[in-house]
Amino acid sequence: MKFTIQRDPLIASIQDVAKAISPRTAIPILTGMKLDVRQHGVTLTGSDSDISIESFIPAEENGIVQVENIEEGSIVIQSKYFTEIVRKLPEQTVEIDVDDSLKVTIRSGKAVFNLNGQDASEYPQLPKVETDDSFSVDTTLLKHLIKQTVFAVSTMETRPILTGIKCQMANNVLNFTATDSYRLASREIPVDHTSLEFTCVVPGKSMNELHKILDDSEENVEISITKNQILFRTKHLSFLSRLLEGNYPETSRLIPDDSKTVIHAKTKQLIQTVDRASLLARTNDNSVVKLVADQDGFIEISGYSQDIGEVSEEVQVSGIDGESLNISFSSAYMLEALKAIDAEDIKIEFTGAMRPFIIRPENDQSVLQLIVPVRTF
Repeated sequence: MKFTIQRDPLIASIQDVAKAISPRTAIPILTGMKLDVRQHGVTLTGSDSDISIESFIPAEENGIVQVENIEEGSIVIQSKYFTEIVRKLPEQTVEIDVDDSLKVTIRSGKAVFNLNGQDASEYPQLPKVETDDSFSVDTTLLKHLIKQTVFAVSTMETRPILTGIKCQMANNVLNFTATDSYRLASREIPVDHTSLEFTCVVPGKSMNELHKILDDSEENVEISITKNQILFRTKHLSFLSRLLEGNYPETSRLIPDDSKTVIHAKTKQLIQTVDRASLLARTNDNSVVKLVADQDGFIEISGYSQDIGEVSEEVQVSGIDGESLNISFSSAYMLEALKAIDAEDIKIEFTGAMRPFIIRPENDQSVLQLIVPVRTF
């Protein structure tokens, strides 16, 4: 096997594929990266058995030659060393040569590296997603769906199903929902040209990695689902993840139908105020801050620590409708929710001091953040 490749596309593909490779695996060969070299281009593969990523580098694209002098073959190279070597090579052109004893030679300029390769035939066959159940989503929209929900997944393995995002398609609407029992994040988008209906739960870890490697482009992502796998595919990238087993809890009953107090506010201003209040609340178990709302168009946000001191700040808001309110909540949960909203103006709807409250953009029902308040004495 032999080929010459441009360093930049090789680095980009290696960085994507490496996200699926774990140094801690029960299958030693999965600590390596598989290279499959054909006349039309090079495919790099990484897997940790939970997620698998394939990245394809075409031999020529848009009139630019990226891979040449190709002698076909396959090899598995230790990911850790291959990644570091390619990143630090001195020239833009890289020559990779594999001999019959699986010795890998990497040349660039006057630098020459020799690595021990592994037989690609021993690399596990990745599961093939064969289904007609596919649909496409704009890449930017998909990244928004992930960003606005994934932070709310549970990190506790006691309820494994909550470590994932529930993805549901019904009536041409795709909804992502995540909860750790103390908060909930939800976002939905319309999807055209499909009659598909499904519900599945994708691990939060998988969604985080997918968000990192998707380019901010106008290209669509094709999504295919089987009983236990989900595949996200772009022009040169395939991202395969297992699905979580089990029934996701019914979260719609957590969302209040009515509200007793509604606050209309500027998102950025509220973020800054809650952040300041949290400075003296960090020694609390949950960094709890308190919000007091009256009818005068102002709210007061305060933080308190018995050992350090206290802070309070009055904030003028766009409007307050309904009853007076005195409520406490985790500043960390509030800040993450506000930052995920991605809107200049928000409304916060309360149904009482000990009932969950919801945050939405002022004029957008497709995004919802819910937080369970904290009982204080």
